[in-house]
Amino acid sequence: MKELTVECNNSCGGPQLTPEDERVLIRDIAITSENNSKEGDSFYLITQRWWQHWIDYVNQEQTNVTNDGSSMLENCDAVSSSRRPASIDNSDLIHDANSEESNVGFEIHDTLLEGRDYILLPQEVWNQLYSWYGGGPALARKVISSGLSQTEYAVEVYPLRLRLFVMPKGDQSTIRISKKETIGELHKRACELFDLNLEQVCIWDYYGQRKHALMNDMDRTLDDANLQMDQDILVEVHNNANGTALSRFISSAQGNGSTVKEASSFLLEPSKSSLSIAGGLSASKGASRGGSTELSQSLNLTSQGRELDNTYGISTVTTRGSSGGLIGLQNLGNTCFMNSAIQCLVHTSEFAKYFREDYHQEINWQNPLGMVGELALAFGELLRRLWAPGRTAIAPRQFKMKLARFAPQFSGYNQHDSQELLAFLLDGLHEDLNRVKHKPYKKSKDADGRPDEEVADEYWANHIARNDSIIVDVCQGQYKSTLVCPECHKISVTFDPFMYLSLPLQSTTIRSMTVTIFTCDGSALPFSCTVTVPKQGRCRDLINALSCACSLKNNEDLKLAEVRNHLFQRFLEDPLISLSMIKDDDHLVAYKIPKSLKKTLLIRLIHRRQEQETGATQAAQHWKPFGTPLVSLISRDEVITRGDIQTVVNTMLSSLLRSESLRQADTSEPCLSLAASEKCCDSSSGEACSNPMSDSVNKDGNAVTLFKLPLQLVEESNACVDLSVGEDKAIKLSSTSTSILVYVDWSQELLEKYDTHYLENLPEVFKYGPVNKKARTEPLSLYTCLEAFLREEPLVPEDMWYCPKCKERRQASKKLDLWRLPEVLVIHLKRFSYSRSMKHKLETFVNFPIHDFDLTKYIANKNNTQRQLYELYALTNHYGGMGSGHYTAHIKLLDESRWYNFDDTHISPINEEDVKSAAAYVLFYRRVKTSDAISNGGKSGSGHNNGSFQK
Repeated sequence: MKELTVECNNSCGGPQLTPEDERVLIRDIAITSENNSKEGDSFYLITQRWWQHWIDYVNQEQTNVTNDGSSMLENCDAVSSSRRPASIDNSDLIHDANSEESNVGFEIHDTLLEGRDYILLPQEVWNQLYSWYGGGPALARKVISSGLSQTEYAVEVYPLRLRLFVMPKGDQSTIRISKKETIGELHKRACELFDLNLEQVCIWDYYGQRKHALMNDMDRTLDDANLQMDQDILVEVHNNANGTALSRFISSAQGNGSTVKEASSFLLEPSKSSLSIAGGLSASKGASRGGSTELSQSLNLTSQGRELDNTYGISTVTTRGSSGGLIGLQNLGNTCFMNSAIQCLVHTSEFAKYFREDYHQEINWQNPLGMVGELALAFGELLRRLWAPGRTAIAPRQFKMKLARFAPQFSGYNQHDSQELLAFLLDGLHEDLNRVKHKPYKKSKDADGRPDEEVADEYWANHIARNDSIIVDVCQGQYKSTLVCPECHKISVTFDPFMYLSLPLQSTTIRSMTVTIFTCDGSALPFSCTVTVPKQGRCRDLINALSCACSLKNNEDLKLAEVRNHLFQRFLEDPLISLSMIKDDDHLVAYKIPKSLKKTLLIRLIHRRQEQETGATQAAQHWKPFGTPLVSLISRDEVITRGDIQTVVNTMLSSLLRSESLRQADTSEPCLSLAASEKCCDSSSGEACSNPMSDSVNKDGNAVTLFKLPLQLVEESNACVDLSVGEDKAIKLSSTSTSILVYVDWSQELLEKYDTHYLENLPEVFKYGPVNKKARTEPLSLYTCLEAFLREEPLVPEDMWYCPKCKERRQASKKLDLWRLPEVLVIHLKRFSYSRSMKHKLETFVNFPIHDFDLTKYIANKNNTQRQLYELYALTNHYGGMGSGHYTAHIKLLDESRWYNFDDTHISPINEEDVKSAAAYVLFYRRVKTSDAISNGGKSGSGHNNGSFQK
């Protein structure tokens, strides 16, 4: 991100303090402020980038006395970072640094994270830093009480953003307001904004552009009313007659036993928001929402008995439906991810039956891998309440607190991934309900040529001996995993259990990758090259594709490297590296270098230029890396002199010389004589490195006059050697040296002689652009996704396989085959992809079957000759972008043929054709019980009466 600075404003007027004085003063102020923090105090956001610069500045004395042998570049960077920071610049935290909307103030980005993007400072600390440095803008946030007991404090980094719609005028506006403000304050703000009288106005919860609840309890906080980020609010303007009618409506509602006050209490979340909500609350001192806090809240609630269940657990909002299973779940604050997953599990018939009967005898109270039965009890109680008669929505606070106790990653009120919750919940329930009280040690034998059926049964029997629960009965299957060593081609076969299948959404098996090509001899300008390679290929596939695309000669090689922050991150020299380890936002460079049988040394050339911060003195200028680093080779058969390095670097940069610079070369000084027979161009060896100047300047191959460059050689001791003097002096090299690091320091005068823009703006491997409508709606078959999942692919380096024949860890290729299918097949569509600095969501429309999902041909078990049919009965949906949006569930009730949409507390019937959408995320399939569909084989493999898993 481009760094923006504003004019420094040292308003204190006194002498500038030393870095150590600043550090001590800020430390003392911070300690005092934090010890006295209370509700209503102000904290200020400050960009992490500026804060880190200040931290480095005030700690520079400690940095300067240590010498850890780091590289010269790191030392140079340390010197630069120890400079006094410029004025505070928070522009990278806000959407538009030049404007401030009157209703919402400066809008910060929706995806900011504390510690990564910003730091929260007490007001006193901010005031002091601002008096020294000036800048801004100031981004103040209030401390509010939080938690069920309201005794914890948190900084409300993201106050509620509400969309107000005025009817019948048709006006609309967006406001920011604290969730601790009252409904009365919301009325007041709305009237001020639209120039209305309080007597004329009533405000409605306007979820889904429909009236749901009248908000007229003026003393109730917006937090208690369960309003959410980007909530729609209807501001209805009435005349006197309508006001009378409104009074009659309220009286009627109260007479029917459903008070408007209570009706306004349910939580709503936008159904298809594309905005990211980074938690809403950012913890500061005393604001932790860790497992211990959740536990204490849980104990406080439990100790007060079941009467508290009605107080905290049940809202008076009703949901539609006339039969059991149509009870909604209140949103407790970004808990739609949990609500959608719970509804799908609750409406799984096997679980509904199991948890409504007496399951307590199967609870494993001693399992160290479980939650001493507490998770199973909490889920079972919640399931019973959801299947109880009535239509009253439930607030799953008790369950959430249990969940947060055993899985702190789900504590607080941030948005989470419903699939990750499902994975934890299924595994946790299994361990709580594991019928095996003492797990025996079981070691599966190597196949050694035995039939797959025999080996699979053995693996499954060993698994059941340690894992036997209702979850295993219903949800666990088995697949065959085949590993092949890339060196000795040894084949290893195992049979592993699975709880769900995570299917990729890529419709093709290929991938486009963009790499920038450089030549070491300066014979051509750098250019970007986009090639197509196997998605699960290896580096050798990329090298081969690039070699063809750039017309690589027989006497040339390509050296592939990843560049980050203008430095070499790594050289990709192993041809077996999986391309999956190269992210889309990486920057790759390939260098054409000559093939050589001689002993050579690699020259790594780093470009630097001077940078000066606003208000800094000339003496404070420093060198910082820029552009793309280059490489070349030089022979080690003879002594290498400083002039030799100058010759090679001149050759590397010769293609960037401007034409007018070439014409002035004869009169320029200092200068260097470069002959066509220098070390970098040994034509007798058949190398592909030629003197670029012999063609562009001197066709006869005579000596050419070039510029003497300001080069710095970094010795092994980290000392810098000036290569612009003493051409004939030999450089010091150890016998084990394989490369040297050289800096070229680009002065303004030198930048005018070379066209260095070719070194900048290195493209990403793959640039994500806006997804067009066609790309979003083009269907992808679920069968295609399954085939991509089962296809052979190389293991990632973290999962390297130990080959018993090679006796080394290898990056083997792995192929999967389905072997044993469960009663309920859970399929996770991998919509979210992660790169180093970005997250992406795939909006691909997956055409999944609702009926007759046929997996017969994907079963590797040859003894299975019957059709394997499944029918969809539930799924979760995700609307919106990464880290935000909204989860819902589509569910087909057990005793009905009708589908329903479960959107937190809102439940409504939908048509079957509306079940499919590009938002589908986790699919739940049930095995079809037909006369021609049998279990997988016929012989029991589990040993227990349920018989859900058979072979």
